[in-house]
Amino acid sequence: MLVDSHCHLDFPEFEADRDALIERAHEAGIDLMVTISTRVRQFDRIRALAEAHDEIYCSVGTHPNSAHEEPDITTDELVALAAHPKVVAIGEAGLDYFYGAEHRAIQAVGFRRHIAAARITQLPLVIHARDADADMIEILRDEMGQGTFPAILHCFSSGPELARVGLELGLHVSFSGILTFKSAQSIRDVAVDVPLDRLLVETDAPYLAPVPHRGQRNEPAFVRETARVLAEIKGVSPDEIAAITTANFRRLFSKVPASAYAQEPAHHG
Repeated sequence: MLVDSHCHLDFPEFEADRDALIERAHEAGIDLMVTISTRVRQFDRIRALAEAHDEIYCSVGTHPNSAHEEPDITTDELVALAAHPKVVAIGEAGLDYFYGAEHRAIQAVGFRRHIAAARITQLPLVIHARDADADMIEILRDEMGQGTFPAILHCFSSGPELARVGLELGLHVSFSGILTFKSAQSIRDVAVDVPLDRLLVETDAPYLAPVPHRGQRNEPAFVRETARVLAEIKGVSPDEIAAITTANFRRLFSKVPASAYAQEPAHHG
């Protein structure tokens, strides 16, 4: 069994065939998916999707690229929404400097509010970091010093220093289809150094489809390709990486009930 720890199943790219996509995920052995919030003001849509499907859980949060559109989101509001039984994480939130410096201050304020919500709820914070390693390191060190919170560096595409500091602070590191890209040797090099008990896999669907699906719309079933490459990097079998990443997910996303996990198949050889 594999878990897609980060996808965006509410996005319009999935409107036409969402049920078929969920079925394909099951056929590929992906029995749990977390659909990740990018705008708190659209949370009702995500919550409804999680409520309608046993295998789908969700988060609540505002993506850094939307932080300036939702500057009024408070920690209290995040905590209140996170009380829903299907909400198992906070975020995604963080820093994204790819589009320039205009909204950096608003992103930082929003990010710290999400951190506070993760600290209060002890639900894992899903962290988005893009072209912002130095500021991300500074905020994580500062905030962790004020009280610990569980967190994931999602869709890891940053430098080795952010990975090192993140691990030092107790964070998990999640790898997406980028891991399979020919041009991503630096990300594979980071994966070598992440301990087995801190690894997660994800799709970030509909984006970043792994090889051999690169350039297509991504979907949860494709997380198997990322897991296969991660297994090669770590020198273990695909079955072992599935077991390891699922165990890590269970420990970190502890709000997901044990009954949500498919019965482990009998071990063959």
